[in-house]
This record gives sequence, C-alpha cells and structure tokens, in this order.
Amino acid sequence: MKRGLNRTCSLFFSTLSNPTRLAILELLRKESKSVTEITKALGQDQTMISHNLRPLVRCRFVFAERRWKEKVYSLNKESMEPLFDLIADHAQKYCPRKGKCLEAR
Repeated sequence: MKRGLNRTCSLFFSTLSNPTRLAILELLRKESKSVTEITKALGQDQTMISHNLRPLVRCRFVFAERRWKEKVYSLNKESMEPLFDLIADHAQKYCPRKGKCLEAR
C-alpha cells in the first residue's frame, strides 16, 4: 500500500462508519435539504445533525450552499453515487446471507 494511503482510507471509512452520517447521506441522495429538514426527517437533535454534517462537508462527501439565511446541503453525487453502487453490487454478489455476514457473531 502506498505510504499515507492507509491513513487516508482509515479517515475516509471512519467518516462514513457513523450511522447518523450514513442516514444523512441516504437522505441527501433524494434531494438537497437544510439542517432543519434533515433534523425533522431523521428525528434527531439539530446539534447532533450539525455535528455530523461537519466531517461530511470537510471530506466533500456533502456540499453546503448558503441560500438566504440557511445552508442547504447536497450530496456529492460524482463520488458518492459510484461508492453506493459499488457497495450494493458487492452485497448482492458476495454477501450470500444478505449482509448478515457483516453482523457481529
């Protein structure tokens, strides 16, 4: 493995391993949303959503755009959609137990 790639992969996947962040990404696949809309859709505290949006924006998994008084968040479809497709293809092809192989024993 190239020097430094291990750290990059670790940071990349640790950012995506949080269930709240994954829920945000899945929600933004459909359409752009404000923090208030994300909070309502996920039924979580606005502070928690904002806290989880920061690393997604920092890693450019999500883009933030100011519209009047609020920020609107959208998925970086160029990089995230192929990743979601790859995961779905892998699960269909190589997870004979429909993802149960990933659960703790």
